[in-house]
Amino acid sequence: MTAAPLPTSTSRQLAGLLAALVTMSCLSQFYRVSNSVIAPELMRELHMSPQQLGLAGGAFFFTLLIAQIPVGIWFDRYGARTTLTSLAGSAVSGAVMVARATSAADLIIARTIIGLGCAANFMALVFVLSRWVEPARYTTVLSWGFALSNIGSIAAATPLAWAAATIGWRNTFLVLGAISAAGALVYYVVVRDQPPGTPVVPPKPSSYREELAGLLTVWRTPGLLPVLAVHTFAYATQLTILGIWAGPYLFDVYGLKGLARGNILLIMGLAQIIGVFCYGPLDRLVGSRKIVIVTGAALTIATLVLMAVIPHPPLWFAVILLNLVTFVASYGVVIVSQGRALFPQHLAGRGATTVNMAQLLGLMALPIVTGQIVGAFPATAGVAPEVAYRAAFAALAACKLCGLLVYLRSPDSRP
Repeated sequence: MTAAPLPTSTSRQLAGLLAALVTMSCLSQFYRVSNSVIAPELMRELHMSPQQLGLAGGAFFFTLLIAQIPVGIWFDRYGARTTLTSLAGSAVSGAVMVARATSAADLIIARTIIGLGCAANFMALVFVLSRWVEPARYTTVLSWGFALSNIGSIAAATPLAWAAATIGWRNTFLVLGAISAAGALVYYVVVRDQPPGTPVVPPKPSSYREELAGLLTVWRTPGLLPVLAVHTFAYATQLTILGIWAGPYLFDVYGLKGLARGNILLIMGLAQIIGVFCYGPLDRLVGSRKIVIVTGAALTIATLVLMAVIPHPPLWFAVILLNLVTFVASYGVVIVSQGRALFPQHLAGRGATTVNMAQLLGLMALPIVTGQIVGAFPATAGVAPEVAYRAAFAALAACKLCGLLVYLRSPDSRP
């Protein structure tokens, strides 16, 4: 069941709303990928192994995953505005803890707390826009939000490398904590959960038992499981490379220093943004969400296979492959649209966060799994061998293929 047609908002109102939503989503994106460009420095100063680096990457998403159940209920009960700003203090606290970390355990705990603080940031974008934008334009506008949110990924590349080299990564995270606090304040002032002029329907009083019953209704929705399967590995594969291993790979295999790594990660972030913009309108142009998703997944698998089977490619070709996999794997926005279309408006929060749980499961698991793979190969003077990264790329391709095979059973979803 889809939501009823929504009131059309003015361009100015929608632009202001989108700016506030994107700002908080950008911060979440920054935190997600911030380990990659400064990974060698983190590993050296905090005496971290590849397994611990992968665990630190997964810890952020572990909290995000666990928090999705209450966040979905709170969205439907209290709205995204109240939920997001109530959680933001944890992101601020976690950023300060990163700045003060003295061990791998400190970093893992800090990123766990940041994950709680960002638990509502990304899904607020999905939830609020579903109330402000009419269904025919939803995927396109959502793709704008997703693409612009990846400015956070770009900021975690060259700008983070420059800041870490200039004021140190610890002071950088103190500044980031202050930005997170300011962003939450602006969000509370600007964002409204529904367009002005829309009749405000007070939420029906209900117990948490009834709220959980609604969650069970979401899980029993026909067509949900194939969507969850493909969503588990879609964005997670992309971010595991961009946010965890691209930096160490470029350092260990090609010896690139901080700013050089940051520049390549910045280009990868731009490729991700361009990819989201390209995928956004495709479901309307093709007339099928399933065709777009299957094509994007197949292209991603093919690129990962190339990365896994070609031994020690020249730097220029490795950079092309890294950017290509980031570009073609940007079809997650279409999966989110298909997932959102499965639920009525009164289950929008729980439906959106349920779909997001699959993505977060992948984001939590894949960094840990690939960390174990990379760490299983003997390092020389702290440098992992090139074959270790190729094995990780092969594992990502296999996971992506499993998700795609399950998704092929999904009925088509037409915009």
